Amino acid sequence: MDFNPTMKHNAVRKTVRKFAESELGPIAHEIDRDARFPVEVIEKMQPLNFFGLQVSREYGGAELDTTSYAVAIEEISRVCAGVGLCVTVHNSVGAFPIQRFGTPRQKERFLPLLASGKAIGAFCLTEANAGSDAGGVETTAVKDGDGYIINGTKIFVTNGGVCGTALIFAVTDPENPRKAASVFIVEKGTPGFSVGEIEDLCGMRSNPVSSLFFEDCRVPAENLLGREGDGIKIGLTALDTGRIGIAAQALGIAQGAFEASVKYSRERQQFRKPLASFQTIQNYLADMATEIDAARLLLYRACALKDSAKPFSAEAAMAKLYCSTTATRITNRAVQIHGGYGYSKEYDVERYFRDAKVTEIYEGTSEVQRMVISRAVLSKLT
Repeated sequence: MDFNPTMKHNAVRKTVRKFAESELGPIAHEIDRDARFPVEVIEKMQPLNFFGLQVSREYGGAELDTTSYAVAIEEISRVCAGVGLCVTVHNSVGAFPIQRFGTPRQKERFLPLLASGKAIGAFCLTEANAGSDAGGVETTAVKDGDGYIINGTKIFVTNGGVCGTALIFAVTDPENPRKAASVFIVEKGTPGFSVGEIEDLCGMRSNPVSSLFFEDCRVPAENLLGREGDGIKIGLTALDTGRIGIAAQALGIAQGAFEASVKYSRERQQFRKPLASFQTIQNYLADMATEIDAARLLLYRACALKDSAKPFSAEAAMAKLYCSTTATRITNRAVQIHGGYGYSKEYDVERYFRDAKVTEIYEGTSEVQRMVISRAVLSKLT
């Protein structure tokens, strides 16, 4: 067992960190404040393969291993979690399902667009009555000649305001909805497909989260991903991969808040001494460093299992659960270390604090992760 990162992983970290700090660092505060999607930075990311991190080279991707992918997401999110969210959702649940389940024709048509970033991907499962209950989808897709007619509404869609390609979960057999969910690739500009207003959220404000509406939206039958009824299988497979990405995002937030706290504790004077000289602050920093290292090891284990083609569902759930709760605890502690300044929007830890919470919610709430983990534990004991 080797816990040392490879030269490739170190190179990925160094390259992505340099880009994030130079391109996102100067604007991270502004785009959070204004809830602005930084198109100018996204355009710079496109030729650097940020949107094809694990897409096969034959389709224009970088074909990185999963640990390299996690490192890249961590480093982007360490500086700007909203853009990190865009990149991880695009790669893990936007492009990956097409690479894993798509036909040769679908891969040739959609993967080059996704890998280049010319089309931003979105994953559309959540509805008003279907969030943690993946089997409660009410959007319908009715077969009509050589196509399907889709009707329904998806809510809280990450990348929704800018997506060029969306994976839509819809019921194809109304008589058996819990077993008949299917997935369709729907392109921007398709008649009947419209985008709602951008949500005014607490955190991740630079990501254009929105609702998507489908009113008699006709898609060709060739846009069905997999077969009719494969929706739950595709969704769960995609979410396993997506949870690795969200774990990496949460880890990046925690790392950013920790580094800001170390810096502040060295500079801030109280009682004519730096904060870092007080035992309480030292204990806080020690706990934060330990939790981050533990989170990183859980994440890298899930990455290694995935790359070894071994089952990793429970391990991905553990990584997502622990990394997200760690991010929430550490950003809370970072605000405490900063005192009154930590509650000010002039300091990055306030943004990290707001961004961290949602990592415990999307791609499966912490309660759902515990369900996945407990099932795996109990199955080993029977």
